[in-house]
Amino acid sequence: MKFSIEKDPILEALQKVQSIVGQRTTLPILSNVLLGADNGKLTLTTTDQEVSVRTSLEADVSESGATTLPARRFFSICRDLPSHQVDISVDENNVAEISSGSAFFKLEGLSEVDFPPMPSFEESFSYELEQGALKDLLQKTSYAASTDESRAILNGSLMAFRDGKLTVVCTDGRRLALVEQEIEIPAEAELDIVVPTKTVNELIKTLEDEGEVRIKTSATQVAFEFGSIFIISKLIDGTYPNYRQVIPSQCEERIAIDRDTLQSAVRRVSLMLDDQAASVQVQITENRIELLTSSPEVGEARESIPVKYSGKDITIAFNPAFMIAPLKFLESDEIYLELSDELSPGVIKSNVPFLYVIMPIRVN
Repeated sequence: MKFSIEKDPILEALQKVQSIVGQRTTLPILSNVLLGADNGKLTLTTTDQEVSVRTSLEADVSESGATTLPARRFFSICRDLPSHQVDISVDENNVAEISSGSAFFKLEGLSEVDFPPMPSFEESFSYELEQGALKDLLQKTSYAASTDESRAILNGSLMAFRDGKLTVVCTDGRRLALVEQEIEIPAEAELDIVVPTKTVNELIKTLEDEGEVRIKTSATQVAFEFGSIFIISKLIDGTYPNYRQVIPSQCEERIAIDRDTLQSAVRRVSLMLDDQAASVQVQITENRIELLTSSPEVGEARESIPVKYSGKDITIAFNPAFMIAPLKFLESDEIYLELSDELSPGVIKSNVPFLYVIMPIRVN
C-alpha cells in the first residue's frame, strides 16, 4: 500500500476515529486503526466491538491495500510531522514507512485480516435532522446518565421517536434531563431506543453544527451517518423506566433566576466542599436566594443572588454539581426553578422544550 496525503485532513480524520480506541484491551488489534487505500480514497476504521467508527478522505493512492496501525501512536506521529505533505508506504509485513519533510518513521502494524469487520446492518427505520440539533439534544441530557453498571439500561440516552418529536432522556435516579425536538416520524416508525453513553460521547465530539444527520435503526443496533462519518453501535437491551412518573405534574412555586449568576454563585460556594455527597442549602425568600455550604474540616460559604419571586419561603438542599450541570448547556439568560416544598423534587426549565428534575437532599 502506498499513498500521499495532506497532514491536516488525515489528522482531522484520526481525531474523529481514535477516541473509541481503548488504552488497555485484551485484543491488541483493537488498539489499531484500519487503513484502506483504494480509488483515490483513504478509509479509516476503529472499533471496540460495541461501537465502530468509519470515515474516509481523498488521497493520492499509487498502490491499493490495507493494514492496521497503532491508532494513538500514528496520531501522535501525524500531529508532529514537520511538513504538510505526508507519504506513507506499507510493506507485506505491515511495516509502515511515514515520511514528511525531514522526518522519517517506521511504524509496526498488524494485518488487516484480523481486524473485526464492520457489523452488518439491516435498517428498519431512518430519521433525519440537523447535526447541530442532535448535538444540542445530547449535550443537554447526557451528563445525567447513570454510570452504575448494575442498572445497565440507565447507562445511556433514551431516544424516543414518537408523536412527531424526538425526545431524549437521561437519568441516574437522582436527577433527570429531558429535551424534545420536532422531527418527521412516519406512524410506523415510532419506537424507543437506548444508545450507550460511549456512543453518545462520540457523537457529541464528531457532529458538526451544519449539515444533516441520518439516524438508522434496527432491532439491536443504531447507525449515524453524517458528512464522511459512519458510526454504528449496539443498543442497550431492555425497557427504559417510565420517566414520566418522576416529573412533578405541578409545582406550587416558580422562581426566575439569571442563569449565569446562579451558575457562578453555586460554583463559588462549592469551593468549600470536598465531599461528593455534600449539599448546598438553598434558602428562598422574596426576590432573593441565599446559597450556603459548610464543611467541618474546611469552612463555610454564603452568597445571596437576586431573583424574581414573591411566593412562600422555602429552604431546600441540592447536590451542587447536579445544580450546575444543566446550566452549562442552556443558552437562555433566564431559567426557572419550580418547587413545592423542601422534600419534593425541584424542576429547572428554560425557554426551550427542556426540563431537569433534581431530587433534594435531606439535611438533618
